[in-house]
This record gives sequence, structure tokens and C-alpha cells, in this order.
Amino acid sequence: MNNNKTIERAKKYVNKLLVPLEKHYYHSYRHAIEVMERAIYLWEKEGLNESEIEMLGLAWLFHDTWFVIQYDDNEPIWAKIAKNFLKSILYPVEKINIIERIILATKPSYTNPKDIYERIIKDADLDNLGRKDFFQKWHNLKKEIEIIKNIKIRDPDWNHWSVDLLKEHHYQTLTQIIERDATKQENLKKMLTELENGKKVKKW
Repeated sequence: MNNNKTIERAKKYVNKLLVPLEKHYYHSYRHAIEVMERAIYLWEKEGLNESEIEMLGLAWLFHDTWFVIQYDDNEPIWAKIAKNFLKSILYPVEKINIIERIILATKPSYTNPKDIYERIIKDADLDNLGRKDFFQKWHNLKKEIEIIKNIKIRDPDWNHWSVDLLKEHHYQTLTQIIERDATKQENLKKMLTELENGKKVKKW
């Protein structure tokens, strides 16, 4: 995947779109790169080939570009931006269609991914639920939503919503289950303990 010219061109394009968005403390260009790298890692662990890895990398790079248009109801926007860019560099149409489908699979309401493409993108999307930096990342997301939507989210409301998400979420690939599920359960246990004690979760 190193020195892949298509990926490098896409990185430069996405960087130009996302870097100016200063209020995005969670959905930043750095976040896009981190999750793209996790998706590629999962792809390699699942034993898929180089051309498939490229498609997944492109799908994730464009996953966050919706911010340049609007904050909510944005999955079709991601797909359109990706499609327009890839057409402009004469990327194969059949692969563009797959990338578009992968991007649309990241919708939170889409809970039954139908193939390895969609399972990996779902796992990469919420990789941080099973990482030790989860609480800092989630604090950044709350801050981002509050600033962009000009609202104040009560800590109990946010914390209870987060607990529900952790309880309901399931990783899709064997690699992700092995490497992230135990830490995700630790994060859930810590949050539940703090809520029961009536405290705000540390690092928030």
C-alpha cells in the first residue's frame, strides 16, 4: 500500500477539504487517516489483495468529507464527493460503484453489513470504542457537536447515550473482536461505574 499513487492523490484532495474545518475536534483529517490505516490493517489481516485494499482506503478517506456541505444526513454526500473525484482521475467505474456502497454502509442505522467490505469499514469506523483513548476521543466528539450545532449537551445525557452505544455495538471481523473487544468492555465497565457513582467520566 506504500507509495500508492491513487491513495496519495486522494489524501491531498481530502486534506484540502478537511484541514480548514477548525471546529472539527473529532472528525478531522487526522481522524480520517487513522481510520483509513486501521481499515487497511484489517484488510491485510483478513488476507485480501492489494486492489481491494486500495478501494477500502479510498472509501474511508472520503468518509468524512461531508463536513464541507452539512453535518447531518450526510452519507450520500460522502459518496457523491468520492464519486466525482474518482471519475475525474479516470478510476474504473466498477470500482467506484463498490466504493460508493462501502461508504454508504457506514450509516449508523445500517447494522447488517453484507460482505467483508462493509464489515471492515464498520469496524474501522468505530475502532476507538475499543481503544484506551476512547474517553478523550468521545470528549472531542461531544465538544465538536456542541460547537457546530450551538447546543449544550448535558453530561448525564451524553454518558447514558454512550453507554447504550457501547452495549449495543458489536465488532464484525474476527481480528477486531480479538484485538478490541476486551478493551471496549473495559471502557463500558468504567463508564457504568462512574455513572453509578454519580461522577463525570474521567478525561471528559
